[in-house]
Amino acid sequence: MSTTANGSDSKKFKGDLRGPGSPSRVIHIRKLPNDVTETEVISLGLPFGDATNLLMLKAKNQAFLEMNSEEAAQNMVGYYSTMMPFIRNQPVYVQFSNHKELKTDNSPNQERAQAALRALSVSHVDPGAAVPSTVLRVVVENLLYPVNLDDLCQIFSRFGTVLRIIVFTKNSQFQALLQYRDGASAQTAKLSLDGQNIYNGCCTLRINFSKLASLNVKFNNEKSRDFTRPDLPSGDNQHVMEHPAMATAFTPGIISASPYATHAFPPAFTIQPAVSSHYPGLTVPALPGALASLGLPARLGFPPLPAGHSVLLVSNLNPERVSPHCLFILFGVYGDVMRVKILFNKKENALVQMSDGTQAQLAMSHLNGQRLHGKPLRITLSKHTSVQLPREGHEDQGLTKDYSSSPLHRFKKPGSKNYSNIFPPSATLHLSNIPPSVVEDDIKLLFSTSGAEVKAFKFFQKDHKMALIQMGSVEEAIESLIEFHNHDLGENHHLRVSFSKSSI
Repeated sequence: MSTTANGSDSKKFKGDLRGPGSPSRVIHIRKLPNDVTETEVISLGLPFGDATNLLMLKAKNQAFLEMNSEEAAQNMVGYYSTMMPFIRNQPVYVQFSNHKELKTDNSPNQERAQAALRALSVSHVDPGAAVPSTVLRVVVENLLYPVNLDDLCQIFSRFGTVLRIIVFTKNSQFQALLQYRDGASAQTAKLSLDGQNIYNGCCTLRINFSKLASLNVKFNNEKSRDFTRPDLPSGDNQHVMEHPAMATAFTPGIISASPYATHAFPPAFTIQPAVSSHYPGLTVPALPGALASLGLPARLGFPPLPAGHSVLLVSNLNPERVSPHCLFILFGVYGDVMRVKILFNKKENALVQMSDGTQAQLAMSHLNGQRLHGKPLRITLSKHTSVQLPREGHEDQGLTKDYSSSPLHRFKKPGSKNYSNIFPPSATLHLSNIPPSVVEDDIKLLFSTSGAEVKAFKFFQKDHKMALIQMGSVEEAIESLIEFHNHDLGENHHLRVSFSKSSI
């Protein structure tokens, strides 16, 4: 067989099905979905280097992708030999081609492939055009499972060196500003990750270039990090502040051309160790591939949560106002609460046991730093694996409660629609299960009885069983949810309250 694959021979082309072969710049990709696009195939190679040519054999569900160097091709094949790539939730197979280069014709299919290559390959960017920003703004939509700074670092480091990152919540959405060492890495990450799901069907990444030239990070903690400055303080008293204050963590600035001249990349921030590949001398990062491999059911290659880590330690509570019921209702927005224990000798601390570790992480990521009864909550994973009930005959003043059989659990049914309606605390609440006889003024009066301000109210146009109500602040909305979730509205209707992603 010739060492050149020719686009005009595609009808009689048999494909390279004789094993991985020796290294070549040309990659053979098999078992592609019927509706695969050129962009999806090219993006499989983007993390490893520029793609210089593409031959699509859609009738055979195959493609040939030519990389700009044999080294890039080796990295790609080596990586995908340890981490199966997925496109549209379908596994695809990657191996070296027997061909050493691709020669393509001017058919309409090839014109489309060339247009996709020009759009995606960094080397084809017009040198006269404005250099893309090195700073990306990332919004995580439909945040069904918790995502944190380290998770984003692990995902985005696949596409280049991340210098700085800041995470925050704005407009009730989890967001991040992330700075690469160069614009090409930022551009590749945006092209490869924009619109992808971190988990199947949720935690969708929306990515734009930021107007900021650089990020100015003051603290290294779970909200912000500067990998070039391991000497920065943790600022422990800073990162639990209300999220708008995170704006002070960054301001436009100028970065040095070579940030590693004086700072080694700190080992404490190493993303993940490399794993050996089938090719001598080649190591590939143990991180997920591009595109729909991000939609794998497993968490993006992150280590699973330790078994039994479903107990949260909640501190900085207001001991005068907190109760087990109050914590049960609030944490119950993010998972099924099994038990709550307010510590007898230190009532500003409590233990909250969720039904599993994922729900514990979800509650922690959404509620840490939120204000309850005038004080910002501090939430960490507890060293305890369960909350112990008081021994018989030992009175604990009602500070420990077992809710394992409560009818108020929101997530008892597998696949419940409540799973897709989990949002961060916001000033707007979603109300449901409203009886026909209850009108707008009834609900506004009810919610104002606690002293909170009702700013706006709106019934759903097609369904008056549901409504949105906007409170004066996120803190007021949290306390209103605690007070009025399951409130008896008469006619055997108990009000259901959750946080809304919408505003009025």
